[in-house]
Formats: sequence, structure tokens, C-alpha cells
Amino acid sequence: MSENDWKFFSSKLEQVNLNKRTILVKKGEVENYLSFISNGIARVFIPKEENDITFGFLFDNDFMSAYDSFLTRLPSEYACETLTNTTLWRINYDDLQEVYEKTACGNLIGRKMNEVIYLIKSKRELAFLNKTAEERYMDLFKDRPELFELIPLKYVASYIGVTPQALSRIRKRIT
Repeated sequence: MSENDWKFFSSKLEQVNLNKRTILVKKGEVENYLSFISNGIARVFIPKEENDITFGFLFDNDFMSAYDSFLTRLPSEYACETLTNTTLWRINYDDLQEVYEKTACGNLIGRKMNEVIYLIKSKRELAFLNKTAEERYMDLFKDRPELFELIPLKYVASYIGVTPQALSRIRKRIT
């Protein structure tokens, strides 16, 4: 990235420090930001009256957004929330479009970001099609052991597609 492109791009970024349990986008709202987590943990979920359905956890160096809403400018079908105190760098939709148009590296940035988001979604979909809940739990534990100290187990259970009681049985079996 040239120095001029970096100056232009970085001038569009906003650093935001958020408290634990901050909702970034609610279901039904249009997502206006693409964010990069420099420090913290967040989740994406479908809010339900009884139990939310958590379908993603995001960590340091991950992109975070209700990305389909960001792209289509339509209301989001899900919500995004911080689970810890979190620092984000974010760019709004209009500024990102301007970066794409005015910099040589803009489209490369967009492509790389899309590739990362696609790989995360693909890995999760394949895990649900090919692995048991216990295997999904073990993968999550292997990839992110600190997760279990920082994230309520009810969210972990929802993420791997089981009830909290079933997660408790899985945990007993493997310890």
C-alpha cells in the first residue's frame, strides 16, 4: 500500500472503545460499519425470547459486521454484541466505498476481507455438516482455549448447536 493510499484509508478509520455487552447492531437495523477488532471478543447472534442463537465468535484481528446488511443496505437479520471490553477500528459504508474508488489498493483490501469472512463461514458450515457437537466443542476448545474463561457457556452451547445441559454432559465426558 502506498503511503498516500494508507493516509487516505487510515483517515477514514475511527477507533472505538466499547464496554462489555455493548450491542453494535440490533436485529432490524442497517449495519453502517465494517469493524476490525484490535482487542476484545464479540459474538453474532439471532435474538430470541428464550435463548439467543449464537452463530459466531470474533476475536482480536477479526473483522466484525452484520456484513450482509452492510453490503445490501437492508435491515440485519441478527445482532452483534461485545462480550468483553473491546477496541475496534471501524469504517462506515460511504467511506469504504470512497476508499474503493480512490485508492489503488481499495479493491484488494475488500477482496482480502471478503476472503477471510468467507473462510470463517465455510469452516462453520462444514463443521455442522460433518462433525458431531462434541467434535465442534473440541475444535473450539483447541482453537481458543481462553474462550471458556471469557464467554458464558450458554453462548458456547448455542454456538455448537446444543442445549446448555447437553454441553455439560459433553464436558463431563471429555474431562
